[in-house]
Amino acid sequence: MPPISPSVRDSVVAALRAAGCVFAEDEARLILAAARTPQELSGLVDRRVAGLPLELVLGWAEFRGLRITVEPGVFVPRRRTEFLVEQALALAPRASVVVDLCCGSGAVGTALATALGEIELHAADIDPAAVRCARRNVAGVGGHVHAGDLYEALPAELRGRIDILAANVPYVPTGEVGLLPAEARDHEPLVALDGGGDGLDVLRRVAVEAPRWLAPGGCLLVETSEAQAPAAVEAFADSGLKARLATDEERYANVVIGIRA
Repeated sequence: MPPISPSVRDSVVAALRAAGCVFAEDEARLILAAARTPQELSGLVDRRVAGLPLELVLGWAEFRGLRITVEPGVFVPRRRTEFLVEQALALAPRASVVVDLCCGSGAVGTALATALGEIELHAADIDPAAVRCARRNVAGVGGHVHAGDLYEALPAELRGRIDILAANVPYVPTGEVGLLPAEARDHEPLVALDGGGDGLDVLRRVAVEAPRWLAPGGCLLVETSEAQAPAAVEAFADSGLKARLATDEERYANVVIGIRA
């Protein structure tokens, strides 16, 4: 696209600000960089003004310095989930087998593999759209993506071998899904958001089976909310894992960690 004039930049910022975009200047910069023609720029701005999440307008989300491909109907990785990745790397810096369960776009697994280097990476999700998207991201780090419900999707030979089991499970209580921001409620799949009555249905299922899949000393990491954290830690302990909570107040991140003895 020809060089962007100040008037075009200002008009994009104004349109985004009028639509309620809090970071209109930053979003305008990204949209302007993504557009290849004036017509494409107009389309990108129109989609953002209509309420499409910025990441879906651009086709990617930034996660630990990586550009993770995202597509309509796929959960957009949150920056707070970078804390889960950081905790996993601190716990198992020499991990060789990593699983990204409930992988969505595959952002967590891709980030872990990028940091760890040569590893055996598997990702899995029950949502076909997520599986397709994750394959685009995970392919770049030599990983494998499987379709299915939690552990049913994984190759049986992974039992007892997993060093890092990251599961970014849905944890919004069913009754609170309608209270989510429109960007999540209207554009992300319910299966990636709804965690059941108290939000912990999927977390409990992951915790119960985890000891059979983790290697000795292997770790399970799951993101949850501050209010749910005590019950989540209890679920991990009930499954036989050594459980604790890690928090990052700046990012409002709460990660339950379980270690297999």
